[in-house]
Amino acid sequence: MTHLTMPTDAPPMPALMRANVLLEPGTIEMQHLPIPDPEPGGVVVQVMTALTCGTDLKAFLRGHPKFPTPTLFGHEFAGVIAKVGPGVTRFREGDRVMSTHSAPCGVCYYCQCGQENLCDTIMSSMVLGAYAEYIRIPERIVRQNMYPKPENLPYREAALMEPLACVVHGLEGVTVREDDTVLVLGNGAIALLHVAALKARGVENIIVAGRRAYRQRVARAIGAAQTVDFTNETLPMQIRELTGGRGADLVIECTGQPHIWELAVHLARRGGTVIFFGGCRRGTTVTFDTERIHYDEITLRSPFHMTPRAVRQARELLLERRVDWGQLITADYPLERLGEALDQLQRGDCIKFAILP
Repeated sequence: MTHLTMPTDAPPMPALMRANVLLEPGTIEMQHLPIPDPEPGGVVVQVMTALTCGTDLKAFLRGHPKFPTPTLFGHEFAGVIAKVGPGVTRFREGDRVMSTHSAPCGVCYYCQCGQENLCDTIMSSMVLGAYAEYIRIPERIVRQNMYPKPENLPYREAALMEPLACVVHGLEGVTVREDDTVLVLGNGAIALLHVAALKARGVENIIVAGRRAYRQRVARAIGAAQTVDFTNETLPMQIRELTGGRGADLVIECTGQPHIWELAVHLARRGGTVIFFGGCRRGTTVTFDTERIHYDEITLRSPFHMTPRAVRQARELLLERRVDWGQLITADYPLERLGEALDQLQRGDCIKFAILP
């Protein structure tokens, strides 16, 4: 493990930190808040890079049930340990780290069944506040989902570990051959993380259906063999033409729109698989053709969140550097300009932004 040597004459840590607070949907305020202290077994991380994500954008635009305002927010990050709590032995001050914002309890029914992503408390105990200079990470995350960051892995790429772990979990249990045709619906950050993860696994024939020219260029740069315009009327015909009339072996829905969920089922081949990765709004419903599902033996999967196993695998993918992960980060913004970054993210001609304290 690499440790940073802290000079003996280093100035003492400040008492306050700059932190972005979401006061209400559409309103962010930079505040000066006390730097937190670590709990037993936990640490405080000085954030070196935080990344924007679609969940944070939704919270900013219209609120989020898991983000009661006012609240700190931001959850994709990498940094340097500033403080360690009692009982921490794996890390010490000055260590470069990459981490997630949640971890399972390990004792509930779902954890005991090996479904840690469905842990009873994984969502209620998640940590928010990466759009700040410091963030406090509790013991369960430090123990299970925090890792050393190699010096040659940029912080901005290390911060991709959490969303990539969700993608890795979504692909677990799905058999994908290198010569399979995979169709990714959507070309946002999560969709393109799927492309990169599949490319790293050796899959060559990846088709991305989307609308933004910039994102389609990035999709091709990180491994998509083809990109097509996303229109509900023409997409089924396009996919049939590209697959010899069969349909895709694997369809991954990344838009979170109910009508695209319904469309996805008709884009898979007989015996194919559909992954519903994009979460729809609470209360929405979808309708499927039961004959299509049953007689064509379509497998439907709806993965959620991540497991510690997926986090380990995501870290390994980042360290292997089989794809240029940095292409998923469009530009950098200082901490004070988070609102501008989220406004730009809403416009769509980008993937992710790195927020630098």
